[in-house]
Amino acid sequence: MSGPDVAEGRPLRSSSFRWFFAGWSISMAGSAMAPVALAFGVLEVTDSAAWLSAVLTASMVPMIATLIIGGGIADRYSRDTVLRLSSLGAGISQAGVAIVLLTHQDPAFLLPLAALNGIFQALTTPTMRGIVPQLASGRGIQVANSLLASTRNLARMIGPVAAGLLTISVGGGWAIAADGASFLLAAVCFGRISLPDRPQRTAGDPGMLSELREGWSYFSSESWIWSVTLAFAVLNAAYMGIWQILGPVIAVDTIGPDGWGFVLSARAAGALLATMVMVKLTVRRPMVWALSLMTLGGVPLILLGTGANVFWLAAAAFGAGVAAEFFTVVWSTVCHVHIPERLLSRVGAWDEFGSFASIPLGQLGAPLLAAAFGTATVAVTGGAVLAVAMLLPLLLPSLRRIEMTTGQQGDVQLPRTE
Repeated sequence: MSGPDVAEGRPLRSSSFRWFFAGWSISMAGSAMAPVALAFGVLEVTDSAAWLSAVLTASMVPMIATLIIGGGIADRYSRDTVLRLSSLGAGISQAGVAIVLLTHQDPAFLLPLAALNGIFQALTTPTMRGIVPQLASGRGIQVANSLLASTRNLARMIGPVAAGLLTISVGGGWAIAADGASFLLAAVCFGRISLPDRPQRTAGDPGMLSELREGWSYFSSESWIWSVTLAFAVLNAAYMGIWQILGPVIAVDTIGPDGWGFVLSARAAGALLATMVMVKLTVRRPMVWALSLMTLGGVPLILLGTGANVFWLAAAAFGAGVAAEFFTVVWSTVCHVHIPERLLSRVGAWDEFGSFASIPLGQLGAPLLAAAFGTATVAVTGGAVLAVAMLLPLLLPSLRRIEMTTGQQGDVQLPRTE
């Protein structure tokens, strides 16, 4: 095995990272196809938007509800083992969804399968977040995060198109089957990763509940973490409610479905560009840059509300995509460097739980607010609120001074070893 020391600055020199990168890439390709395939597959079987909403909710709620436990499991057991099992489970449950769709069974069978998918996602997400520092070190952590993000964004550009072609040619069920196969193939790749075993647990070791409390204690005591989590709770509520739900509604009367597709592609292209640049780019005071750039995320919402043409909306979406992925790479690297490795998945799970819990509120609240105050008013206001929320964490001096290398983060505590 070639470990983190070999991967210093060049993670692809590590065989374990190469297998992880291969599994990640395959899994991302399948996951990028899933939303389009599932939407058209469910509508093909049920011809009901209510059923589609029920299936999506059946996945989202268990995922959010079990994220914290998933973080505890990922920190408690070997992350490569957790990743293999969660990928295997996701592949089997997706295969079940494909069978229901292909054989036109009662759509009620989709609900427990969707719930299982959500649970396996809750296991996979914090495990993925915690495994990178075990496969790379130093400058290699930022490079690794940039490579992973680039692959994710490339999959987001290609995956929906591939899913659409599969759905048109052979049906949404087969596209879901391809997603299930991608999880199973990823599990095979993850099986080639070799990480050090966790120390043997003894009778005196703390239980799962105590370990989850330890993760919460660290998360809640580090203002540089929870302040960003709260900011992203606002962002996710605004983005998922306004951009994802009200955006298509506004687009129908302004730029049209083809224009909306162009805008979404522009955002994905900006995100891909940012992750490619971040492989080489090093910045001082990265959180200042990252959060300041994230204010660009509010511009497309404001332009959406003011009825801007497709050119300006696409340009704003491109800039927002650049900002979002610049932030993603910076935040992942900062967390990997400055949070103790043994706590990474638990702290990451609390971060994700706090960020994601507001999504249902945004999805439900945006249409209600639009009905009361008008769609344009909600979009413009939401964009302004999003921009302000991104700047508020920078009031903390410790966050402004934090760096992407150990020992250069001002007041922020160095990783603790116990």
